[in-house]
Amino acid sequence: MTSWFTGFLPYGWAWFIATIIDILVIALPLMLAVAMIIYADRKIWAAMALRRGPNVVGPFGLMQSFADGLKVFLQETIIPSSANKGLFLLAPIITFTVALIVWAVVPFQAGVALSNINVGLLYVLAASSLGVYGVILAGWSSNSKYPFYSAIRAAAQMVSYEVSIGFVLISVVLWSGTFNLGGIVEGQKAYYGFLNGHGFNPLLFPMWVVFLISSMAETQRAPFDLAEAESELVAGYQTEYSSMAFALFWLGEYANVILMCTLNATLFWGGYLPPIDWAPLYMVPGIIWLFAKILFFFFVFSWVRATVPRYRYDQLMRLGWKIFLPLSLFFVFLVSGFLMWTRVGVPA
Repeated sequence: MTSWFTGFLPYGWAWFIATIIDILVIALPLMLAVAMIIYADRKIWAAMALRRGPNVVGPFGLMQSFADGLKVFLQETIIPSSANKGLFLLAPIITFTVALIVWAVVPFQAGVALSNINVGLLYVLAASSLGVYGVILAGWSSNSKYPFYSAIRAAAQMVSYEVSIGFVLISVVLWSGTFNLGGIVEGQKAYYGFLNGHGFNPLLFPMWVVFLISSMAETQRAPFDLAEAESELVAGYQTEYSSMAFALFWLGEYANVILMCTLNATLFWGGYLPPIDWAPLYMVPGIIWLFAKILFFFFVFSWVRATVPRYRYDQLMRLGWKIFLPLSLFFVFLVSGFLMWTRVGVPA
């Protein structure tokens, strides 16, 4: 696209306009996807509980998310008198922005990414870890004990499970030999000769299970939604928020959920590749395969939320530090040892 604009604009302006268009091509559909994924989430919960879910606003209730968005947009933004106004308003902006910037390196098809950088996986880790600042600032700036307590709890939870996620990703990088997300996807082609995806790898399948559960905890989805335990924290670090400030937390949460579903598909289940390495399946655009896998993993997220009871906080910490951390560290040694044996060899 940049080359097309250079036909009548200087290169700097051509690159700038092309980049802005690429960002909008990703961000605008993502916002629509967030709205529809909230609708899907509510319909799945309703089906699990033998209810109908949203079915009044628009055909089949499809406009319910937009009606909810209009409602919060028209509400008054109330800022507590004792709150730190600047940080109070900055917190939801950080949460929402961080949820969007990670999509810059996600490969939607072979060679189709906003920024196909060689350290894409490191960028994902660095950018996603910034989300904890929005949570901490929201709780602290509210100047209320319940939001602050919830923010500390949420920060501890996010940091705890990011450690396990980091070791899981080390295993994937060791096996793929690259930090580039496109390269990781291409490295999953024709595994065992006919299957696409690291999920079929006996050494990496347990790591996918750890990553899936950790991604639920990282996004604070049930049964790990301890940051919003109604019986003790009212509504967590979002208690004092209203109107669009509250909606930004809401949108950021679901954007992070979609991102984690995308990473599950990209890192372990072939991303934009079809599940089987069979030529006719490659006629389907890669973005269709990627979206199908994202929707499947989102269904799993909703399924778990609707059926599994909430963990206690000590159970949450024990799972992260005493089970997932040693397990993921063990598999780093196991995968690296296996690769040294098979790819490098052992001297006689």
